[in-house]
Amino acid sequence: MTDLARQLRDYRLTTAEILYHMPDHPALLQSFIWQDLDMAPHYPVLTRFLDYWQRNLDGKLHSVKLATQGLIAPAEVRLVAAELRLH
Repeated sequence: MTDLARQLRDYRLTTAEILYHMPDHPALLQSFIWQDLDMAPHYPVLTRFLDYWQRNLDGKLHSVKLATQGLIAPAEVRLVAAELRLH
């Protein structure tokens, strides 16, 4: 499926900051930024990625911060209180 088709199906640009413990130094945290189109509120793409991380990578997850933004939205309408014309 193309990105445009996914956006029309209400997928949104999703960015996650993933903090994880470094495998060799568990007391230290490292940051990883992940970004993809995903569907709120269940975020299936991010969930699959985090499941993969926990099964296959050594760095234990600490926390995930999430931000999302719809890229395709209805036009914003503003009402005008007055109209001035110059001739």
